[in-house]
Order: sequence, then C-alpha cells, then structure tokens
Amino acid sequence: MGRELTLGLWDGHDSGAAIVRGAEVVVAINEERLTRRKLEVLFPRNAILACLDYAKISPEDVADIAYTTTDFAKTLTRNFPSLKEEYYRIRRRKAAPSVLTSFKKSAKYRLTQLFPSRWTRAASDWAVRRDLAALGFHDFDLHCVDHHGAHAAGAFFSGFDPAAVLTLDGIGDGLSGAVYRFENGRLELLSTIPGAGSLGIFYEHVTNLMNMRELEDEGKVMALSNLAYPVPDTENPMLPWVQVDGMSVRVAYSSLGLYRRLKAVFWQFPSEQFCYMAQRTLELRAVELVQNVMRETRLRRLVFSGGVASNIKVNRLLRNLPEVDDLFVFPHMGDGGQAVGAAVWVAAQKVNARLFRANDFYLGLSYDDSQIEAALKRSNLSYERPPNIVEAAAERIASGEIVFWFQGRMEYGPRALGARSILALPNSPKIRDDLNLKLKKRVWYQPFCPSLLEEDARDMLEDFAAGSPDRYMTCAYLVKEAHREKLAGILGFDGTCRPQIVKDQTSLFGQLLGRIKRITGVGALLNTSMNIHGQPLVCSPDDALRALEQSGGHWLAIGGFLVKKA
Repeated sequence: MGRELTLGLWDGHDSGAAIVRGAEVVVAINEERLTRRKLEVLFPRNAILACLDYAKISPEDVADIAYTTTDFAKTLTRNFPSLKEEYYRIRRRKAAPSVLTSFKKSAKYRLTQLFPSRWTRAASDWAVRRDLAALGFHDFDLHCVDHHGAHAAGAFFSGFDPAAVLTLDGIGDGLSGAVYRFENGRLELLSTIPGAGSLGIFYEHVTNLMNMRELEDEGKVMALSNLAYPVPDTENPMLPWVQVDGMSVRVAYSSLGLYRRLKAVFWQFPSEQFCYMAQRTLELRAVELVQNVMRETRLRRLVFSGGVASNIKVNRLLRNLPEVDDLFVFPHMGDGGQAVGAAVWVAAQKVNARLFRANDFYLGLSYDDSQIEAALKRSNLSYERPPNIVEAAAERIASGEIVFWFQGRMEYGPRALGARSILALPNSPKIRDDLNLKLKKRVWYQPFCPSLLEEDARDMLEDFAAGSPDRYMTCAYLVKEAHREKLAGILGFDGTCRPQIVKDQTSLFGQLLGRIKRITGVGALLNTSMNIHGQPLVCSPDDALRALEQSGGHWLAIGGFLVKKA
C-alpha cells in the first residue's frame, strides 16, 4: 500500500480522528459516537482504532500524523487530562459546581487567549506522541496545524477556486477567527481576529447566562430569539460593544468584562428579548465583516467554518448578500471537524490537490446485514425482512408513523443526513410535538429540519436560487407562503427551515424521498438525528436498538430489516 496515508486527530472538545489517502477522506469519526459521551473531550483513542480498522491498515502504514492547536490552555489540558475532564463534567451539568468553579472559569477565559510558543508546541508534541505510542504508532512525521488553518481547510471540499475563507469560533491558538484566500489549492492567510474580539465567546456567554450549556445549546438561543418582540437596533445595548474593523472584530470589554455587562442586560430584559438582541448583534456584525472581506479580496464566493458557522440564521443572511455569489459552510464546522481539517492541510502539501473528496460526508462506520442481524438476535425486539425496505418504511411514514432509519455509513458532523435519522411526515404539528416531548425530549420551541428532494426544494423555498443547494443542513431558507402548510411540522416561527436538499433518487435515502413523493405528492420528510436527548448520534446497530427501546418509537428500518417494538 505504501505510506501515503495521513492520520488527522483532534483531542479537544468533540475529539475525533480521520484518515486521508491522497485527495480522499477515507474515514472520519468523532470519539463521542464510540464512548457515547456527547462532545467527548478525551484523546480519541477509540476513534483512531476504528479508523484504522475501517481502512484495514495498521499504525505502520501511516506516514504522517497531523494534530492542531498548541496554545497554552490546550497544551495544559493535553498534559493534564484531568483538567479537561473536570471542566467537561461541569459544563455538561454532570457534576455540581464548587466554590472554585467561578475562579476556574475566569482562569479559562484568561488562559485561552495566550498564544502558542515554542515551549507549548514542544510540550504538546510530547503529549501527543505519548498517546500515539500507546496505540502502536512509532515511525511517523508529526505535524501541527494552526487551529484556524484546520477550520479553513474546509475550503478543499467547497468546489470553489478561488474563494474567500472566513473562520469564526470561540477561541483557538489565541485567535477567534481568520480570513484566507483560497486559490489553486493553496490557502493564503490575509487577516486574523484576536481572541479579545470573539463573536463566539460573546454568544457563549449569552448561552451560559440563559442557564444553558455553552458549546452545545447555542442553537436554543437562536431558536428562542424568534419568539421575541423585536428590540430596535437603536435600543440594543449590545450592538455598540461589538465593532467590525476592516477584516477584524473588536469587542469593547475583556471576556470577563463582557460577561458582566451581558449579565446586567439580562437582568433588565425578558429571556427571549435577551436572545433576540444577542442574535441580532451577531447577525449584523457577521454581515458587516463578510461584506468587508468580499470587497477587500475582490472575490465572489465564500467558505465559512468555525463554531459561529453553525448559526443557520447568520448563514442565510450571508448567502443572500449581493456581494456573495455562493456560500459553502463546512458540514462539521465546529471543533469536531478539526481532525479532517488537520489531515487535509498536511495531505494537500503532499499531493498538491486543489480539491478533496469526502463521499458526501458519509464518512463514518457502516454495518452489513449479518452484523445487524446478530445485534437483532441479542435484543428482545421482533423483526422481519420485507421484500423492499424503502417501500416498507415509506408506507409506515405515509400513514403517520415515526420511523427510525439506520442505513449505510454514518454521517460526519452534527447533522443527521439520512443515515442515522428519525423520520416522519413534515406536515404535522402533532407529530412534531410527539417527537419533541416523547422521543427527543427537547425544548418545544426548537424546530426540526426537513430533507427535500431538489425538485421540490426549488418550488417550496423562497431563496432557493441564492447559491448552490445546501446538501448538509447548514443554512436557513425561507419557505414560500403557499407551501407552509405542507411543511408545518418543520417550520421555525419566522417561516424558515434548515433543509437537507437531496440531489436525486439514486441513493437509498433519495429513493425513500421519491417513494414518499409518489404517495403524498411532496418529496419531503421531517428528519432529525437518531439519538436520545443528551446522547450522541447512534453509531452501531446496538446503539440504534437501545435508542428505539429507550424512546417512544415503534419502528426501525435498519439495513434490510424492519424492527417493531411492541
């Protein structure tokens, strides 16, 4: 086989691993899917071993290993893993805060703004080599990729060349963002955004003050902002605190000072208006920043990545800007995508590729029918093997049932894209409420998403023509008034949805959408991730069967089998 393989790893928030061969991502998986701890922070030991097993290779076959981020805070937790485990348990509300919690949070925000140095790089190299040696890796070249460079590597999957690339997140390697030019398969750094100007930390503070989990529940803040009576921009006290300066951002206060200011505002306003003002501030400043980037680079296409790029309302505004002809949001936009980004950054130097292939981001593990049936026999569930699993699932969905759908390779990233999904008709608020209250156990105001055949999306979405169709549920679209009743179960309160636009009916999931269209007249499904609230997306057949048993669901289409829970 040779040693042309590159292993990428990320050992921070939502850790994971990936293997790249040439210009193709062979496999990528996040550690949470295997440990079953959502947004796992520990070294991705299981993910690395799973990637090796899937690719049928051994550590000796890997020539290059890439990791990312060597700032002081990351290096500290890399060498003392108990620190990040402690923070993880508190952040996810698995451990009660102590008298030192406030002090530790303050220290976190101060330490994360410290830049990398040759000392932190050396200490990080040592810790990563130590953990890799325990897995049998010895003869390899170790590469460290800048945090925002790993985010920016999403440009290699965009199909855009040239393009402007913007990364925005909380903080990594002392920075909260960066601007690059992508051309001829090369990324050129143009500008950086300091940690003190972090739009991600701004939004993280808002999430925290709402008594939600930072780095996890920001989507709830965005959803709740839709329920507010709008506050005029002139009366929004947050807007003056965040200013755009060319291709950078300035915040008037330190991270901790900003938190105190936001806390004072929160005391004065209802929760939904507090969320509205924060969302509005993020939207206006992100739009202003992108307008400056596009003008200064004189480019017309934009690649967007980093945690802030998970905000679908912001993404919709960017996609519809007159300065932007097309927008690509990297599907695993948060830190969970760092393993692929690091591997691709290094591999691109070796193979001189302009674009990389990622199998539509179905990059995880897959299971054949013999493995699935073995899991079924271990369970107490009844099952059958119908002549056509697509028709069997479609008939039940069309009759108003909720069907768990487990097929093919698992998705890479936070969105279910028809491989590990829970599916239902998209037109029923009752089904939506049953899903929220009985199966997913989520807050009622957080909308679900649809999967739409492209031919239907073209007719149903107001701003479909703005840029390439979104295949990965990364942008909001406005639904036309005439079609809102057909999509009543997936609409946000502002009339938007976050669709997966499926190109055709060649895939198994595309065939299911086609069958639903023949029965109901609309090629659309409510599609939400197959998991119990607070748990990661399911990975294995055993995970899927447990999710069915622990939920209020009754049907599971898994491989060629149809499972029924009494």
